[in-house]
Amino acid sequence: MNGKPMYVRRARERRAFTLIELLVVIAIIAVLMAVLMPALHRAREQGRRAACLSNLKQLSLAWIMYADDNGDVLVNGATGYGNQNMSWGDHTGEPAWVRGISTDWDEALEHIRNGALWPYLKNEKIYRCPTGKKGEALTYSIMFSMNAVNHAPTQGVRGAHIKRRSEIRNPAPAFRLVFIDEGWMTADAFAVHYDQEQWWDDPPVRHGDGTNVSFADGHAEHWKWRGIDTIKRARLVADTHLGNWVPETQEGFEDLYQMQKGCWGRLGYTPSH
Repeated sequence: MNGKPMYVRRARERRAFTLIELLVVIAIIAVLMAVLMPALHRAREQGRRAACLSNLKQLSLAWIMYADDNGDVLVNGATGYGNQNMSWGDHTGEPAWVRGISTDWDEALEHIRNGALWPYLKNEKIYRCPTGKKGEALTYSIMFSMNAVNHAPTQGVRGAHIKRRSEIRNPAPAFRLVFIDEGWMTADAFAVHYDQEQWWDDPPVRHGDGTNVSFADGHAEHWKWRGIDTIKRARLVADTHLGNWVPETQEGFEDLYQMQKGCWGRLGYTPSH
């Protein structure tokens, strides 16, 4: 007979967990993970959003500095269309803010380094949102209206398409969009119709249910879309551009109006909603 006290033998026998105890512990961990993961995801997204807003602010300050150094003329916002005179924009003697667009990482970085804003902002990371997908070296676009693309509907419309910074008067620079976190880049700049009640490029959804934008006074904001249809459309075409989409709800039209006013300063038509 073992001469050790009974309580010692029982303590040794109780060192291992029973199957039921292990299952209870696993269940508790699973519940905690289910509670904590959304909070961790939100915290991660908030960090990325803040970094993106910082990038946009720095890009906007570089954009302002360029105009200050070039007789008030804005940098050419049509990516890849430098030193050209076209029907939709005279950029003679104006190198593009980014020389071109490429899906090749190294080539895309070279386009950034050869862009007109590079002397003011020599950091490739700032040209890319932290939410950018693998291979995306450039996720930001300049709006059509900011010395980028001037199609027929806005030609001759005072204050719509801006060539000089001093032309931004009504509405004030704090209300005119310059950069947008577009993600999947369009061919030249981000476009939205001036005289039609529909999107041209599709609404991007980059952070939560919206995207980040910056303004001509240098500040940046997060725009959360109001319309469920806007969010649904943005997620549907996140990796492509179908364009010319018409909203389906009142809130969706409000999103469209907000973007058109931010781009052009006004609506070039009478809204129906």
